[in-house]
Amino acid sequence: ADAAVLPAAKSLKPATPASATPPAAPAPAPAAPAGGSRGETRVKMTRLRMRVAERLKSAQNTYAMLTTFNEIDMSNLMSMRTQYKDQFVEKHGVKLGFMSAFIKASARALKAEPAVNAIIDGDEIVYRDYVDVSVAVSAPKGLVVPVLRNVDAMTFADVERSIATYGKKAKDGTLAIDEMTGGTFTISNGGVFGSLNGTPIINPPQSAILGMHSIVQRPVVINGEIVARPMMNVALTYDHRLVDGREAVTFLKMIKEAVEDPRRLLLDL
Repeated sequence: ADAAVLPAAKSLKPATPASATPPAAPAPAPAAPAGGSRGETRVKMTRLRMRVAERLKSAQNTYAMLTTFNEIDMSNLMSMRTQYKDQFVEKHGVKLGFMSAFIKASARALKAEPAVNAIIDGDEIVYRDYVDVSVAVSAPKGLVVPVLRNVDAMTFADVERSIATYGKKAKDGTLAIDEMTGGTFTISNGGVFGSLNGTPIINPPQSAILGMHSIVQRPVVINGEIVARPMMNVALTYDHRLVDGREAVTFLKMIKEAVEDPRRLLLDL
């Protein structure tokens, strides 16, 4: 009998040896700074801060805001304050500051340039024949702007007394809503915090805001000579839809002239 034919054996390939390199370990997380915390804290925004944020952003989206600048030599105003501050406190019971001069100078300029004191309402321009100045005050819960009404009829003492009263109320959180509503113009003094310059944002529905800044000794040329004088930068942001450049520059120049020579306020010049 013929022998049975067996199938050919399959050739076997040698197994591939496993890699000798172990997988890389994951990178360690960065170590926290020694003695420091990397935690986060979420705090609910107060209704006041939310409202302020909405109004300021609305102003940016609506207004055609433009800012013009000038500088003021504070020498005469500072000299007047130094000379009369003790008598002022003794008679009126309140300190004589710089805000009263700026507010009275602003009232005078607002009367001379009524467009700065006006507002746009729909397709109409509303001119106001009264001057109510909002004064921006930093309070523990956020920015507040109490209003000094009819400042054109107020004295320096009236202004300083009202500012002191509102400042205390803002610190205590006791300002009433009606004390912060209205206003035809705003003044913000960032100089109390050391600000040298800035562009303030208009407080709706007003059409302009004055920004005061810190007083710094700077070299200036007077009568052909270089002298050191206490100078303050000021900025006026205005709604260019309503206020033209000529009116804005003239307005700020009037404030400059009145503050540099306070006698102009007395003589209505």
